[in-house]
Amino acid sequence: MVVLGRRARHISPQQAAGHIHGYTCGNDVSARDVQKQDRMWPARSKSFDTFAPVGPWIDSAVNPEKLRLRTRVNGQVRQDSTTADMVFNVFEVVSFLSHVLTLEPGDCIFTGTPSGVSEIQPGDRVEVEIEGIGSLVNDVRAAGA
Repeated sequence: MVVLGRRARHISPQQAAGHIHGYTCGNDVSARDVQKQDRMWPARSKSFDTFAPVGPWIDSAVNPEKLRLRTRVNGQVRQDSTTADMVFNVFEVVSFLSHVLTLEPGDCIFTGTPSGVSEIQPGDRVEVEIEGIGSLVNDVRAAGA
């Protein structure tokens, strides 16, 4: 996940690094049942309370171009890739979005997810780990629990 440090509007990929404060882990949770119902509007499936945890901190010194990414569910690896495998690198993502909307300091951008997306259930523990940044660990609970 990219965290903006400076306002960005209509910037090039080469300018993007100067607008980024740092990087952190993010768990991009989606309600696939809702996503299938709202085929044209995926935003609702990602917008429920607790669906976008981030952290545990922001690293401003890490190089985002070749970081290993792993997601584990109950200790089992479900995703394992590197940022070098991304279709668009973080600078291209920031540049593209800056042409759609004004990015403000503190804005967070999920940059995509490797293959291996899987269903999670109440009681599961999800760990998102990014080399050089750390791990974000979340326990899945049922709504209202």
